[in-house]
Amino acid sequence: MVDVALLPGEYAVCRLAAGAVLGPALWGELGDAEVVSVSWAADGVSVICPTPRAPGEVETDWRCLRIVGPLGQAVTGTLAALIGPLTEARVDPVAFSTYDTDHVLVPAVRLGEATAALRRAGHRVLD
Repeated sequence: MVDVALLPGEYAVCRLAAGAVLGPALWGELGDAEVVSVSWAADGVSVICPTPRAPGEVETDWRCLRIVGPLGQAVTGTLAALIGPLTEARVDPVAFSTYDTDHVLVPAVRLGEATAALRRAGHRVLD
């Protein structure tokens, strides 16, 4: 069983051009229940953040589930334990990690189905 916390508000996944400069709105002070993830690659910059901080166009609204942690680096299979039930329920997740824990985004319009699938799999969803 995994405990996951539903973070407040909606999240965005943005794709920016390679070498894009990220403004201060993205890096401003984060609330206790917010997370921002930035990945740079040769073909572009990917940003996951609360929707009001989005530096680009938002096509889909997402909700963010955080695995209650810290997990530690020796823990394996925790993320897979969440992704499996979500994909079986035909909810397309987006996963990303921070040093201490993992996060899973689910489409906001599928949140009810996602949390129901996780609960059926024996996980506890804290909202």
